[in-house]
Order: sequence, then C-alpha cells, then structure tokens
Amino acid sequence: MSTWANLGLQDSASPLMEQLIFFHDHALLILVMITVLVGYLMLMLFFNSYVNRFLLHGQLIEMIWTFCPAIILLFIAMPSLRLFVHLDEINEPSLTLKSIGHQWYWSYEYSDFNDIEFDSYMIPTNELANDGFRLLDVDNRIVLPMNSQIRILVTAADVIHSWTIPALGVKVDGTPGRLNQTNFFINRPGLFYGQCSEICGANHSFMPIVIESVPVNYFIKWISNKVNS
Repeated sequence: MSTWANLGLQDSASPLMEQLIFFHDHALLILVMITVLVGYLMLMLFFNSYVNRFLLHGQLIEMIWTFCPAIILLFIAMPSLRLFVHLDEINEPSLTLKSIGHQWYWSYEYSDFNDIEFDSYMIPTNELANDGFRLLDVDNRIVLPMNSQIRILVTAADVIHSWTIPALGVKVDGTPGRLNQTNFFINRPGLFYGQCSEICGANHSFMPIVIESVPVNYFIKWISNKVNS
C-alpha cells in the first residue's frame, strides 16, 4: 500500500503491474525529453535576433516537425498496444473468485468450492485494532494463493462499482446485470489493499478490499477449514 511521501506508484506484486510501471516510466521519459526540447526552443526565441526578409517557406523544417511527433507517438503506441493485449489475455486459471459489489460492501464467492461465500465490510474506526489501517481494513479478507493464475468475475447488485487493487494492476468495473472478468498473478506473499474506485455514491470510498496472499499449502488449509466449518 502507499505510505507517507510516496509520490510514485506502489511496489508491484504481479507481472502485469511490473509492465504497467515500465510503460509509465517509458512514457514519462519521452514527456521529459519533449518538455526539455520545447522549453529550450522557447527560451532561445527570446535571445534570437536573426531575421530574414526573403524567407517565404521552409519545407525541411515543416517535414521535421510533422514526422518527429508521428515517430514519437509510435514509440508510445507500440508498447501500449502490447500491454493492452497482455492485460486482456485470459490464461487458464487455477482459481476463480467472484466479487459482487453492494452499497456499501463486497461479497465474495469461491466458485470452485461449494458453500464458500462471505461478505466483507470495512472495520469501523472505533473497532479497529492498534495495528489496523483506518478506512482500509475489512472484517473478512480475501485469501488467495501466490504463484497461481487467478480469475476474478466482477458484478454489482445495485449500482456500478469498481474492484481495484493498485499493487496488482487490477481495475474491473462491476455493472448490474453484467459479468466482467480479468486475471492476475500474485508473485509474493503479503497484504494488498484496494478500494472501490467508481463514484457509485456517497460512501464508495468506504468499500475497501484486502487480499491476503499466502503460499498454496496455507491456502489449502484455509479452504479445508472453511469447508468443514
């Protein structure tokens, strides 16, 4: 999760988020180069006293300032299209999780196992533990195995919600009457926090999401306890 004075993106916890960060840095470097060049040209205009009464046209400079932006856009577009294809690609999942957005909480169903479903509410401030995070912790966390391909199905029961985990590079809109899906791969253990990022009402920022990534053997034990309880 983000900490104090963190001006950049969160540390990635999935290969897709790593690629998103690489593309962000790539595009930012191009923007810095353009800004420096344009700033230098504008600064030089204040000190340039050269005039040419007979200059009527300049095909060369017009070709340069036409082709250069087109080439720069290609350097941005090609990695962007590659990343877009990878984000939409659905691999064979090891586990399917269904998330249903309500006002103002999330419901989860583990579709591969019978009778494993629960609601996830934000913990009120007056009930929060000393090591908890205000407005981010929930009473029932999502437990998922690391190093496994996971598919998530997102929908909503009332209005449009958005299931978002920045560290995983996942943002899926939950629309009533529609089932959206995406996949992600968690490559390290830990707690990953997110929120509803759709303006679905006054309390949409009080719909936190917490994923607890654990090794596969711990996940199997957790599933066994859920099934037997």
